[in-house]
Amino acid sequence: MTSATYHLAGDSTVAPMKPAEEPMSGWGHFLEEASGIPTRNHAFGGATTESFLETGSWERLLADVQPGDTVLIQFGHNDQKQPELLASRGGYQDRLRRFVADVRARAASPVLCTSCARRWFDGDRVTPTHGDYPNAVRDLAHELDVPLIDLSVFTTWLYEDLGDEGSARLLSHYAPGETTAWPDGLTDDTHFRIDGARKIAAFVAASLRGIERRDGDLPPRGGSLVH
Repeated sequence: MTSATYHLAGDSTVAPMKPAEEPMSGWGHFLEEASGIPTRNHAFGGATTESFLETGSWERLLADVQPGDTVLIQFGHNDQKQPELLASRGGYQDRLRRFVADVRARAASPVLCTSCARRWFDGDRVTPTHGDYPNAVRDLAHELDVPLIDLSVFTTWLYEDLGDEGSARLLSHYAPGETTAWPDGLTDDTHFRIDGARKIAAFVAASLRGIERRDGDLPPRGGSLVH
């Protein structure tokens, strides 16, 4: 039987690493490595739920989806910059609802993800910057009975656990001369470097094992999560 495939829809924090920008990378670049499951990553920088539709990226993703596959959906970073079109309880949720319906229509399994937190510290705590968008995803997942991977919670915990200095090593903080992409250095608290992307991918892979009942002594993966 052909192995099921993971398909990723999202923004730059999910997107494949570009050779010219190494070591900056989205977590999706390392999901196949972490999970052992074939992965097709359609995420791209600057993507919103609307631009993912407008560019044809969603249709291209769906064209490869087979029964039993899983589609992970993570937006919000850029949607929040267009509050009139993509309000958290308006256009944003509407488009996520469409994505879920489209995936289920193909006898595949949608999984919703909240946005990864920005690493903005105030003392020893990370300041939330996504407003109502994570709650909109959580509520929609509950409404539609869709599995949720809460990356807002996980990355906030991860950064606070490591602390301001330790967590900086997961993000794109580059000293002058460290990388060819940013010869003058870079301080970016949104985008991961390889180490950070691998940690997020490992958490997503472990979460998927739980969602698919493949963790511990539970039965191996079989069938779809479609409801």
